[in-house]
Amino acid sequence: MTTPRDLFVVALDVTRGRPLEPGDLALALAGAELIDLVRSGAATLDGERIAPAGGPAPEDSLLGLAAAALRPQVPHERVEDWLWRRGRGLAGVYRDAFEAEGLLALRHRRWLPSWTGRIALVDSTTRTRAGHRWAAEDPVLVALAAAAGVSGGPTADLREITDEPVVTVLAAVDDAVTELVGARHRRSIEDAAFANVWRGA
Repeated sequence: MTTPRDLFVVALDVTRGRPLEPGDLALALAGAELIDLVRSGAATLDGERIAPAGGPAPEDSLLGLAAAALRPQVPHERVEDWLWRRGRGLAGVYRDAFEAEGLLALRHRRWLPSWTGRIALVDSTTRTRAGHRWAAEDPVLVALAAAAGVSGGPTADLREITDEPVVTVLAAVDDAVTELVGARHRRSIEDAAFANVWRGA
């Protein structure tokens, strides 16, 4: 199992049909991938810069795609830039992969509010292992889930995380999600103002 797979499971299991922004989840998934790549030795962080480290190729296919996406050019890519580049559409990539692997079932209820509401996890070892990690309140998983907008779970104690690269990635994920939330808020205000003008308000 990988951290992004665990995160995707938690995002579906805990929200249970409540709206979840795929953009927020995508950024958190990209952060989860990077954390696993660093921990496995496939990547390394020099401050906020990411470099391939020549470690063994990940066995997980999705994590393998993430490793292949690392840029070897100098100056190396910043963590924040990785999150935005790798995260683009990543929630859909994981959804499609889970569906192809038979880990998801479609719900046939038109009133469900979001793309997370139209799919449900089937019972599997993948789901069980992620559930155990969530129940154990793994601080990295909890922090990533919170950044993705998953509510109703435990609160992460970041003081338990002493690995500096992991702290760097988690901070970058929080900053990126905050930026995305702000952009959505500004867009909603602009859309409302345009609608008022259109109506002659």
